[in-house]
Amino acid sequence: MPGPDFSLVFPPDPVWVRSAREAVRALLRSARRDDLTDTALLLTSEAVTNAVNACHSSGCSIPVTLSAEWTGRRTPTDTGAVTGTGAVTDPATTHGTNPGPSPAAPDSCATLRVLVHDFAPGLPAGRAAEGGDESGRGLALIGDCATDWGVRPAGAGPGKAVWFEL
Repeated sequence: MPGPDFSLVFPPDPVWVRSAREAVRALLRSARRDDLTDTALLLTSEAVTNAVNACHSSGCSIPVTLSAEWTGRRTPTDTGAVTGTGAVTDPATTHGTNPGPSPAAPDSCATLRVLVHDFAPGLPAGRAAEGGDESGRGLALIGDCATDWGVRPAGAGPGKAVWFEL
């Protein structure tokens, strides 16, 4: 049976990427979902690093929030998301509210949803990384590895949430 949901709030500093991964690892361990660990840690690291970098480059010092929950299956239109196609389905989605109902899933078929929210302005744009580039692959990795994913604006204020499901 999956363990409890969690939320972690931390400064937009790269030293917190490891703590974010460890929080997700603990959630998966408590749920006995080792099958998701490698992918979840990779995608969490990418999403949190992107949020921290966006905050750093825009001068934003407002904390980043990482949350994870076990859900039933939902479609991107249920989440108020910008999906891989870039179409915003519900721009009124606000920060602090995970989209849709959040029932704890009772078995190993549960879907893990991870959401990373930052207050840096603008939505992330995927770009093609060149061979030697050290950045530019995060959203592509999330898109390739997640069952579902997207980006949603933070409502009327600055910021956005990148989310993925496994």
